Amino acid sequence: MTETFDRFFSDASHLMKKSAIREILKLTQRPEMISFAGGLPSPDSFPIEEIKKITSEMLDEEGKIALQYGTTEGDLKLRTLLSERHRRDGLTLSPESIIITTGSQQALDLCGKIFINRGDVVLCGLPSYLGALNAFTNYGARLKGIPLDDHGMRPDLLEKTIISLKNDGSVIKFIYIIPDFQNPSGVTLPRSRRLEIIRIAERHDLIIVEDSPYRDVRFEGTPEPLMSSLDTHGRVLTLNTFSKILAPGLRLAWVTGHPAIIDKLVTAKQAADLCTPLFVQKITARYIEKGLLDVNLKKTIDLYRERRDHMLKCFREFMPEGVKWTEPSGGLFLFVTLPPSMDAGRLLERALQKNVAFVCGSVFYCNNEGHNTMRINFSYSGKEDTCEGVRRLAEAIREEMAS
Repeated sequence: MTETFDRFFSDASHLMKKSAIREILKLTQRPEMISFAGGLPSPDSFPIEEIKKITSEMLDEEGKIALQYGTTEGDLKLRTLLSERHRRDGLTLSPESIIITTGSQQALDLCGKIFINRGDVVLCGLPSYLGALNAFTNYGARLKGIPLDDHGMRPDLLEKTIISLKNDGSVIKFIYIIPDFQNPSGVTLPRSRRLEIIRIAERHDLIIVEDSPYRDVRFEGTPEPLMSSLDTHGRVLTLNTFSKILAPGLRLAWVTGHPAIIDKLVTAKQAADLCTPLFVQKITARYIEKGLLDVNLKKTIDLYRERRDHMLKCFREFMPEGVKWTEPSGGLFLFVTLPPSMDAGRLLERALQKNVAFVCGSVFYCNNEGHNTMRINFSYSGKEDTCEGVRRLAEAIREEMAS
């Protein structure tokens, strides 16, 4: 029997990294563990009874169709409903401008597959969503981070970086950006910056991949426009998901963009999984058609607003001086900055001993920075666990400061 299989694995497989978040989640399965690590929606937000009823109706009326293979593009009825829904965002879309994917993580992978050649540069936020960074590096991308401030990606540094990379002969393919309640920082890009970044993409002939999983989970304030609604040249590809507004177990998402790009995504998806399960598409289409999505979304927003407020209250009560955190107007996360001398990795070891978990912020930095930061999820835990978890975490921070 062979002792190693390394010689059989592809070059691309050696670039792959396991998700640090998924690995941490394995450690949080103990019942005594309070986890702020995952980007998990609350099970209390899942419309179980409604889904049960709709599933029964759908099987009675469309069972023979729903249990069959579907088209790679996705169920026409669902895509039509989504195109109608996007009218409120100022987008006029045909179903041909939409593809249904098996979660937005598949959409990120497909973007890597159709856009990236080995050595191409992808511009991303510093920090930025780990799942996207992994998806792009799997295809050999070089990641270049653009620092964020309290208003998101800085356009001045973005253009300066683009010019520098082009002068070095680098090939830049696209800008990856999460404009609303960015993961992990929680900041939102204002309209003026969205327009400025679009203009930069036009000047330098680049694509923008707009990742928008949290946009609808807004607690207060006026929504900023989708970047795709401000785009007049078809450069913006927008990723959307039902994971944060309905249920992640459906593994259902959609991408909007120029039909030529959508067509290329369709071809790439055919080689990946042929089609997203028609069964869950039919359920979701009926759920939207009955007007239930917005009804349940309002309940979810109210729940998460309450949980954010409670976590912020606990942070103010328990956290020692020198610890800073964001106060986002939506989304699922706080981003915490520790004193510069502290290392979140060492802190995590201490915190796990106290049965509380978080994600080290450094995994979101493509340049190996952010070692004194961490991401905290507020949507999953109830009030009692949140308060106890923050107390344990604050205790671990104090001990780490003292050491």
